[in-house]
Amino acid sequence: MNDHVIRIPDPHLRPGLILDTPADPADFLLIFADDSESRVQLVTDDTGRPVLRVGGYVTTRGDVVQERVWTVREMARRDGHLRLRLGRSLP
Repeated sequence: MNDHVIRIPDPHLRPGLILDTPADPADFLLIFADDSESRVQLVTDDTGRPVLRVGGYVTTRGDVVQERVWTVREMARRDGHLRLRLGRSLP
C-alpha cells in the first residue's frame, strides 16, 4: 500500500480535471469532495500511452461507482510532482 493521498474538490472525475500527483504516481489514494475514496494507479495501455485506472468505490450517498480507466491528455513534471490532465474515460 502507498501512503500518497490526493484530495480533489470534485465529487467525480471528469475530462480536463488536473491531478497533482506524487512524482512516482504508480499507486495513490484519491479522496473526492464528498470524502469517498478510491485507489488509483497510473499504468500504460496496450499502445504504451499512460492511463489512470481508478478502482471502484461507494460514494457517501451510497452510489456504487464501478472501476474506470481514464485517458491522460497531458502529463508534466513540476516541482517534484507530476501533473495529469484527464482525457475521456474508456468504456
